[in-house]
Amino acid sequence: MIISGEGFVENFVDQSVQRQEAGVDLTVKEIERFTEAGRLDFDNSSRRIASGEDISGEELEGGTSYRITYNEKVSVPEDAMGLVFPRSSLMRNGCHLVTAVWDPGYEGRGQGLLQVLNPRGIVLADNARVGQLVFFRLEREATEGYDGRYQGENM
Repeated sequence: MIISGEGFVENFVDQSVQRQEAGVDLTVKEIERFTEAGRLDFDNSSRRIASGEDISGEELEGGTSYRITYNEKVSVPEDAMGLVFPRSSLMRNGCHLVTAVWDPGYEGRGQGLLQVLNPRGIVLADNARVGQLVFFRLEREATEGYDGRYQGENM
């Protein structure tokens, strides 16, 4: 079941605009261009998250992927999970937003991967609304809340 998310999100740019019937609009705090390769493995013993440089406010090139950080601080309750979907305006401008599951117990300012498929690129103004975070109620509360590397990220 989709739930409102009331009380799960803080640091709105404008709550009256961002709160939707089926979720909450997420806005862009920072845009990064990747500056190195990352590395993933099975047990995270040699994991390296690719670094990036802040290019917020610049025109984003077509055919390129960028890491974005959201303004909003999110606290997912133990009996819920979240998914982010791209706003339709983003898709209509030739862009896609890739995200992962927001686990029960996660707290932080999340990140997403913006893929600019429009060959002409796009400009995202400060605080542009790019995604909609939707919360789903789980059948039962998680036995363990999220306790991974990204807990408390970007706070």
